[in-house]
Amino acid sequence: MNVVVRALLFALIAAIGNAVFVFGQKKSIPGENPFIFLTCSLSLCVLFLVISTLFFPLNDMKSYLSINGRAILITGIGLFITYIGFYFLYSRFGASYYIIYAVISIITTSIIVGVLVFKDTFNIYYLLSIVTAITTIVLFFMGQQAGRK
Repeated sequence: MNVVVRALLFALIAAIGNAVFVFGQKKSIPGENPFIFLTCSLSLCVLFLVISTLFFPLNDMKSYLSINGRAILITGIGLFITYIGFYFLYSRFGASYYIIYAVISIITTSIIVGVLVFKDTFNIYYLLSIVTAITTIVLFFMGQQAGRK
């Protein structure tokens, strides 16, 4: 299976998971403490991950955790921030506003993390994709304004 097909397959899996995630958050009834919902959904996720971990080798966990401790901490903080952002975005605005997150993620992840931090390649096609992504946000808000008239 070539790289494009595999990348699209994994992206599709992530996109389906994200759609289920958004659906669940949107169906929830916001309460006074949003962290109850987030903690419960995250706890269930952790349970599924722990079970999934058992299907793969568990060699030298202590060394693995020692080597990756800082990256695990950073990733945990990132998940925390993402969960909070998603909760407030979807509970206050709705699933259609995901497009804003997606486009901003293109910029923050692909450009800031990918190109600036990890020195991934950058060319005219990446630049054009960013320009069209920003155009997407502009068109989205124009559509929101036109729908209110």
